[in-house]
Amino acid sequence: MLDLKLIRERPEEIAAQLRRRGDSYDLEEILQLDSRRRELLRQIESLSHQRKSAQNEVARRRQQGQPCEELLASLKAIAEQLRSMEDELQEVEHQLNERLLLLPNLPHPSVPDGATEEANVEVRRWGTPQPKEFRRDHLEIASHLGLLDFPRAAKVSGSGFVFYTGKGAQLERALLNFMLDFHIQRHGYQEVFPPFLVTPKAMQGTGQLPKLREDMYHIEHDDLYLIPTAEVPLTNYYADEVLPAEKLPIKLCGYSACFRREAGSYGRETRGLVRMHQFNKVELVKFCRPEESYEELEKLVAEVEELLQALGLVYRVVVLCAGDLGFASAKTYDLEVWSPCQQRWLEVSSCSNFEDFQSRRAGIRYRPAPGEKPRFVHTLNGSGLATPRLMVALLEQCQTPDGAISIPEPLRPYCGFDIIR
Repeated sequence: MLDLKLIRERPEEIAAQLRRRGDSYDLEEILQLDSRRRELLRQIESLSHQRKSAQNEVARRRQQGQPCEELLASLKAIAEQLRSMEDELQEVEHQLNERLLLLPNLPHPSVPDGATEEANVEVRRWGTPQPKEFRRDHLEIASHLGLLDFPRAAKVSGSGFVFYTGKGAQLERALLNFMLDFHIQRHGYQEVFPPFLVTPKAMQGTGQLPKLREDMYHIEHDDLYLIPTAEVPLTNYYADEVLPAEKLPIKLCGYSACFRREAGSYGRETRGLVRMHQFNKVELVKFCRPEESYEELEKLVAEVEELLQALGLVYRVVVLCAGDLGFASAKTYDLEVWSPCQQRWLEVSSCSNFEDFQSRRAGIRYRPAPGEKPRFVHTLNGSGLATPRLMVALLEQCQTPDGAISIPEPLRPYCGFDIIR
């Protein structure tokens, strides 16, 4: 959520920053609601003062045996006015909050201009993209080796789901355990195994609600949502808390299954593992001081890169333009692996700095020093990694001319085999 004080003090500047995202946001209604809210607060404060003075005068007159009927009638009128104004204030604050929740985060000044992903800027790459040559695509090789079963998953759950089978299931499990251990042991993350169902308040805290409601799976009977990413429960782990400054940065990682309706994905590539309704992911979340958040973002990207390099996969790092940013992000780097068979890059991780956008919604603060007023922390998160497209890259990049899959060295102790043939 954006700081209302900033909108009030610099509306034209905020509107200009929001326009960088490619949409026009009218702040006038927010400013009018804010003005009415502050006027109601002033009037309520004034009436409350009048009521207190009148109550004191009634008490004095009664002590002295003096009549106070007129004052009592005045008190009744003041009470009715206060009730009416408080009801209006509650409604105005509700409307104001609803409109603030629909405003996206402001792009950081270092984010490149542009409206679509074509304006994203490649920062660096690691390795040389391989030609297709002898390689079968991930669906063909997985079917040949008995690693994935889409037809039976469609029979059970519909499209957008998959059974990992045999060594495919073992490889998926190996990837998850390897990635968790990698980030815990090498990068100092604390592991948290989160719930997969969360409340609407938690989804609102990280920015999925109300804007992205159509992409979420909602369990109406219990009013709970299946998580689209472990970012939601991990970030909300500290909701409505004041964190000790000396503990920052706090670094959490966790595995979760992720569930996405992909309601806005019509026409996009959906073949095989590229876009799924359910998939597995290891998530990395950081809570840090505002002045350290962009340094922590660069560290986060480097940590994910180190993992991809350990697996020996060709990848690149791209900084997203303003128009391609996620709703809550101020700056995002995508890490994309190479698909030799599709001859294109596939995103496997987004590393984002949300600044205080999420912490303001979720109420996550820290106290800079004893006695000082609490401030909102900055939150960051990144996939470390999502497995479906990672599996695509492994099956295609690690394929041998005879149609086998050579398992990257670090994964072998986790899955118990060196090659799949």
